[in-house]
Amino acid sequence: MIASIHQPNFLPWVGFFNKILRSDIYVVFDDVQFPRGKDFAYRNQIKTMHGSKWLSVPIANKSHMVLWNQALIADTEWKTTHLNLISSSYQKSKYFDNVYVELHNIYSRNYTHIIDLNLDLIKVILEKLNWTGKIIHSSELGVNLHGLDKIIGILQKLEVTEYITGEGSGSKRYIDEQTFQNLGIKLTYQNFKENEYSQMYDGFISNLSIIDLLFNEGFESKHLIL
Repeated sequence: MIASIHQPNFLPWVGFFNKILRSDIYVVFDDVQFPRGKDFAYRNQIKTMHGSKWLSVPIANKSHMVLWNQALIADTEWKTTHLNLISSSYQKSKYFDNVYVELHNIYSRNYTHIIDLNLDLIKVILEKLNWTGKIIHSSELGVNLHGLDKIIGILQKLEVTEYITGEGSGSKRYIDEQTFQNLGIKLTYQNFKENEYSQMYDGFISNLSIIDLLFNEGFESKHLIL
């Protein structure tokens, strides 16, 4: 059983989905602290005719040391701003109709918590990419530990045999290779390198929200993610 653990960021980049598509279980890290600074938890970038632009969801209580599953959306005005920018930027893309209808459907719902919005966006993308794995919330598992101990506790509770982790400093600070070896859990570093794909406008911009890939290459672009 292969698992990955990650916070449910807003309209994540391609690398986020690469890790989940390679996993049997995606553990939503929802009982850890919500970031108080600027973060992909509530914002991401798309490509416009004027370069990359941020789509941001306002968070009402991000300065209050809340957990991920407690972070509240401040208002609803951002929805129109997002949809207008997305529409104006991608309406001439090859797969605009297929992708935009899915986004619009979710944006039309009323959300109070950012985690619910983010997860609905993530789930519909995974569904369209034909991922058949399972999503589990870390808060459901009752592992009241911190750092590496929490990750290990989650993996043991789920009887995971392989754990996929990022190779960045943020991920590696919670990794001790000897601990995984002693427990018989295979540790796999993601080592993801983004493939260039067809984009609108001049030049290629990397690390955008996955919706840039989907508008340009469609939901049949799983091979580019993997």
